[in-house]
Amino acid sequence: MDISETLRAARRRAGLTQAALARRAGTSQATISAYEHGRKEPSVETLGRLLAALGSRLTVAPGSNAVIRPAPAQLARAGRGLVDVMLLAEALPTRHDRELRFPPAAAFERRR
Repeated sequence: MDISETLRAARRRAGLTQAALARRAGTSQATISAYEHGRKEPSVETLGRLLAALGSRLTVAPGSNAVIRPAPAQLARAGRGLVDVMLLAEALPTRHDRELRFPPAAAFERRR
């Protein structure tokens, strides 16, 4: 849900200016502007109060997208990649030398 677009659309449907909404909701026009432009994000309580001032209400509906959990094989592959990165980081020098040197290729072999 894009809060800034939702708030702006609800305000326009109600036929109110930012200043009028601010007066109804007990806040400033600058705050309403910041919410509508995404510079600030209202808390759930504040958003509910703003929508109530517009004659709307905040509702929660079940989402259509299920949570996707990675398969054990995907987790294992990601774990091996992380181990490879850590081994590479361990093999790199910690101090800068004037001459660039590379770690030996054996440093990149997987340790099991």
